[in-house]
Amino acid sequence: MRVVLEGLVMGESTRWHDGRLWFCDWGAGEIVRMDGDEPHVMARIDDFPFCIDWLPDGRLVVITGRGLLLRREPDGTLVTHADLRALGGPFPWNDIAVDPAGHVYVNNIGFAFPGGEPAPGTIALVGPDGAARTVAEDVRFPNGMAVTADGRTLIVAESYAGRLTAFTIAADGSLGERRVWAELGSGVPDGICIDAQGAVWYADVPNRRCVRVLEGGAVTRTVDLDRGGFACAVGDGVLYAVTAIYPGAGEPAGQLVAVPL
Repeated sequence: MRVVLEGLVMGESTRWHDGRLWFCDWGAGEIVRMDGDEPHVMARIDDFPFCIDWLPDGRLVVITGRGLLLRREPDGTLVTHADLRALGGPFPWNDIAVDPAGHVYVNNIGFAFPGGEPAPGTIALVGPDGAARTVAEDVRFPNGMAVTADGRTLIVAESYAGRLTAFTIAADGSLGERRVWAELGSGVPDGICIDAQGAVWYADVPNRRCVRVLEGGAVTRTVDLDRGGFACAVGDGVLYAVTAIYPGAGEPAGQLVAVPL
């Protein structure tokens, strides 16, 4: 394992996109692109949390904790793509995933975190026309999300249920055929990614690890970390993970690490 970067406050939302690694530092309010081992801040977000993905035309989209879906224009400006505040109430929006048809999925954890009484969360869909609606409910702390390579399945980490849950994506973006993709036992999935073979890697904060799991729950590899694993991405034969000491005091003790696969 190699430490690529030190000094992150709270890294999240790792993504491999167009041959480069991207991630968010929630504590610093930054969206970062890595060029080799060099970090470049691509945008600043005044909210917490926030996560990223890309539309089919290549434009970056960002979901903010308060429910604004932002779009990064070619000149670097951020504009509002959709407003989800009416769907999520006062509770924070979390992760985002975009399918090849341009359906944008974002999830809301459904309660005040940290400190609130746990309650089920939801998943919303923003269509290519910008209209937003709820497409899944009763998700136990919806966290990392990813769409399979064929664009037909959305996989969601249910952190408080210890499982990965799958939905079939309909032509209009609706979610159906809900099913357990993998039971994780003691695993607590946070950020996830899907590798080239269709396996899911999930980062695990309390267990300080990243785990590769197949549909059905078989574990094929575990990478132990020296602090909590918040999110992970695979690119060019390398597993990247952002880690932090949790709970922490907001100090820049997080890292970006790389593990050859």
